[in-house]
Amino acid sequence: MRFALGTFTVLPVNVPRWDRDSARRGMEWAPLAGLLVGLTAAVAGLLMLLLGTSSLLAAVVSVAVPAVLTRALHLDGLADVADGLGSAKPAEDALRIMKQPDIGPFGVVTLVLVLPAQIAVLNELYDQGGWASGALAVIVSAVTARTALTLAARSGVPAARPEGLGSFVAGTVPVRTAVVVAASVAVLSAAAGAVVGWWNPLFGAVSYLFAVVLGLAVAELLLRHCRRRLGGVTGDVFGALAECAATVTLVVLAFG
Repeated sequence: MRFALGTFTVLPVNVPRWDRDSARRGMEWAPLAGLLVGLTAAVAGLLMLLLGTSSLLAAVVSVAVPAVLTRALHLDGLADVADGLGSAKPAEDALRIMKQPDIGPFGVVTLVLVLPAQIAVLNELYDQGGWASGALAVIVSAVTARTALTLAARSGVPAARPEGLGSFVAGTVPVRTAVVVAASVAVLSAAAGAVVGWWNPLFGAVSYLFAVVLGLAVAELLLRHCRRRLGGVTGDVFGALAECAATVTLVVLAFG
């Protein structure tokens, strides 16, 4: 758990061991790190609502908090992957583009689309679904995002580079464990959806179950594309997968 918090958040957590075994455990516990981030973001959004602000401002805060708690590393990874894949260059050149510190046009366009989409969905959920619906969406999307990382770190998924975070955690999680973690997150999210949508618990459960499953499925499609184009995963790819899963989860919930 300390590895997960030290890797995926800015929290000052002491990580005494940096080896493949601790990496495996950390990636298995990644959804719990997402739960902490999601809870913090949800509380911040609810606090804004209690202070009398609009649902739009509460949505902005709920999206900003995860970025702050992760040093915007996932958003940076999403932009870098968009630049690398969008370049249509061979893997070696695409990886070189992704390592550059600046953000290219594909990365800018991707962020311009993704962040407003997340804010728009949460604004709608806070405004029309109520504070509980918006808060749960924030939490579930954050947990789903980190669950995508657990699945991406499963055995058989290679690293695109011999160095970096991607090479350190790639292939560390047994496939069976990754599937169990993903299934558990989906079931628990469905249960939470049933509680929040108590007037129609079946609809609430199915909505959140479908949102999590589709979020993870789209992240898996992106992972497979990155494996074909780049040869494997990198730290940037992990960040892109997290943001992809979170955004798709929220967008699906908007159709609820």
